[in-house]
Order: sequence, then C-alpha cells, then structure tokens
Amino acid sequence: MSKQGQHWTWDAVLTGIVPPVISPLTDAGAIDVPALDGLSNHILAEGATGLFILGGCGEGAWLTSGQRLDVVKHSVKVSAGRAPVLAGVMLPATGPTLDEVRRATDAGADALVAGSPYYNDVDGDAHVRHIEAILDASPLPILLYNIPQSTHHNIAPSSVAKLAHEPRILGIKDSSGNLAHFQALLRIKERRPDFRVLQGAEFAMAASALLGGDGAVPGMGNLTAGTFKDLFEAARRSDLASVRTLQIQINDLAGLHSLAGHWLASLKGAISLLGYGAGIPAQPLVPASPAQLEAIRKCLESHLPAHLATRVAQH
Repeated sequence: MSKQGQHWTWDAVLTGIVPPVISPLTDAGAIDVPALDGLSNHILAEGATGLFILGGCGEGAWLTSGQRLDVVKHSVKVSAGRAPVLAGVMLPATGPTLDEVRRATDAGADALVAGSPYYNDVDGDAHVRHIEAILDASPLPILLYNIPQSTHHNIAPSSVAKLAHEPRILGIKDSSGNLAHFQALLRIKERRPDFRVLQGAEFAMAASALLGGDGAVPGMGNLTAGTFKDLFEAARRSDLASVRTLQIQINDLAGLHSLAGHWLASLKGAISLLGYGAGIPAQPLVPASPAQLEAIRKCLESHLPAHLATRVAQH
C-alpha cells in the first residue's frame, strides 16, 4: 500500500508490461515535467500495467537526488491511482541506496526496484544483505533487478531463491539476456507460485513468454508497450505465428538503438519524435544529431505500429 492508500494486485501488475520510463530533461538539466506526464499517459494508454521509474532507461544512477525525487513525485501524481509506480533505488552501495529508499517511500512510490551493489566486487551474501537492509528501511514491496552488463555482478538464482522466502519480494526483472539464467529463476516459482519473473532483454521476449515468463520490462515499451502486451497475450493463447511475427517487429525496431552512438540517446531521440521531450540524455552523453534523428525517424516510420508511425511522420 502506497502513501495514497492504494492496494495493488501485484499478480496482475507483474504479469503485464511495466516499461522502464525514461526521465525527460530540459536544456537546463531539470526534469521536463510536461514531457514526463505526457509520456506516462502514453505508456498507460498503450496498455502498460505499471510504471518503472529511475531504472537504466530512467538514468536513475546518473541523476541528482533532487532530480530523482522530482521524477518520483511527478510520476505518482500523473499515475493518479491508475497504475503503480515502481521506483528504482540503484546506487553503488547500501548507504546511498537507503537514502533513496526513504525518499521514494516518503514521496509515494508503490514499490521499489533494487539490484546489486556495484563498482566494488561483492558476493552473493552481500547481494542478500543489501536487499535485506532495504526491506528493513521501508514497508514497500521490492522487485529485484538483475542487470549484470551495468552492475558487473550477476545475481545468482540461489541468492534470489533465498530472498524469495520474504513475501514482500515480488519477483525479479532479469535483463541478463541469458536464457539459462532466466529458466533457473523460473524454477523459484515451483516453491513460490506468486513469485514473478519478468524479461528485460527485448530480443528474448518470445522465448521468455513461451518458457513461462510472467511479463516484461522493455525499454522500447516507452514507444510501443502495446506490441509487447500483444506478444505475451499471444503466447498465453499458444498463438505461435503471432508471437513470431511480433518478435520480428521488436527486433526490427531495436535497430534504432545503434543510430545515435549510444542506445539511450537513440531511445530518447525516438521518444522525442513521438512528441515527448527534447531527447536530451544526462551528461556526459549528448543528444542525437539532426542526421541521427532523421535515421531514427525512418526506423520508427518503418517499424512502429501504424497508429504510432503516423504520429512520428506528423511530428
């Protein structure tokens, strides 16, 4: 239950699409509130079941504490009880993370998303202690997050299984792209059926859905959450032809990630072409150039669903 008193059926939320929302920035580096509001409304209109803020796409580790707090407050306000706000609290060590945990909790987040400490090497016991400290610091439930390409630490299924004994651990987002690891996480559901395992690697959506994955947290869900929703619904119907077609569409659209030098500049540029924000990433990254934006536009017009491609063409 958040500060707003909202009870969420987490089983329904985490068997859907929970995009990692970008954090639109102004030229001055402030949070672009109108853009964040518009993007959040767009994501929910596409059928998303939750808003995951301050993750990798949301640049949580790169924003200031003030910027992060603004994102939480405005996301809670715009969600207005329509969907839960899951706030990323992913700083390099436990102490700074707990500061963010308290701020996000006080600002009205409905759940927290937490991964491994990083920069210094840590083992599985340290992963567990880190999450246990977060549980002690806040009454909110937690979605675990495995993203070893960013933290350089892979959260072992054995550590996840140990944490899953706590009912406030809702499940895990796995962005490792390792399907063997994903399947090992799915086995935790044998002991705890309500533990939710969500895929973050866009190329692996079809495989994950067919293996029994519960939902997805895709960066391109900022653009077209409906495509990912359709894929998981097709998998539940055993409509393999539709699953295959939708995964190909996702793969083709993912070509935009290489068009601006860094995937985040590309994604923010793409979202700006839908009319949300100026495409500005946090420093030291730079926005897509006009030529790069034109290449991104062509990719979107070719591979987005028609109702969204039309918006790009008109923007």
